[in-house]
Amino acid sequence: MPSPFPGMDPYIEQSRLWVDFHSDLASEIRAELNSQIRPVYFARLTPYTTYEAIELFRSRRQAIRPDVGVLREVAAPYYAGNVAVLDPPIESEISMDDLLDFLGVEILRSGDEQLITAIEILSPVNKRPGHDAHWDYRRKRRDLLRSDVHFLEIDLLRGGERTLLEHLAPDTPYCISLSRADDRPYISVWPIPLNSRLPTVPVPLDFGDPDAVLPLGQIVASVYERGGYDAQIDYRQPVPPPALSNEEAAWVDTLLNR
Repeated sequence: MPSPFPGMDPYIEQSRLWVDFHSDLASEIRAELNSQIRPVYFARLTPYTTYEAIELFRSRRQAIRPDVGVLREVAAPYYAGNVAVLDPPIESEISMDDLLDFLGVEILRSGDEQLITAIEILSPVNKRPGHDAHWDYRRKRRDLLRSDVHFLEIDLLRGGERTLLEHLAPDTPYCISLSRADDRPYISVWPIPLNSRLPTVPVPLDFGDPDAVLPLGQIVASVYERGGYDAQIDYRQPVPPPALSNEEAAWVDTLLNR
């Protein structure tokens, strides 16, 4: 069953779905590009790993992200094994780091494997100032923009700080930007309102070769269908944070017949 949204579905932005969606989106983009660019080029996935603080609970096996730590006083007598301890400690639920794996896509020239185009699909940590992944991404983006590599950034997250176009981005929930190596410092921008379809965007190859084409709306619809998100999302619930504008909220209510 397809998503009721004509473009990006904001319900997929909730954390329990996003990592799965992000990985499948990268894989689908790779498959679409490889159907167009071989044998002169090929697209491959580029994994990167970051860390996220999680809270561990002994009473449950899954991990959740904490807002605060929790301390517990242990009533006497306290036993360590079979031995009574006169002075009981305070037990705490501790924060640990959880590995988060994300994927990007690279287009390389066959033979010498020269990097031609880098495609980044932003994740929440990329847009969170202060997180290691935020600064790592900014450094990577800076290095790419100083190179001879084309750079395509796909931002399908309403939350967080806009990274590539901090001062120039239109005020829309989603945005795609393309920096061609032979056209810098100019960039192409596709602002995407919540109620709009996702665009079909060009993907530049080596100089002199025609662009590949990325039908993002078609790709996202395929990922939604194959991922079974209609069975995982309760559209009776509010759209996950950040909050919608009044106009967006009214449109969503109408779309979902609420």
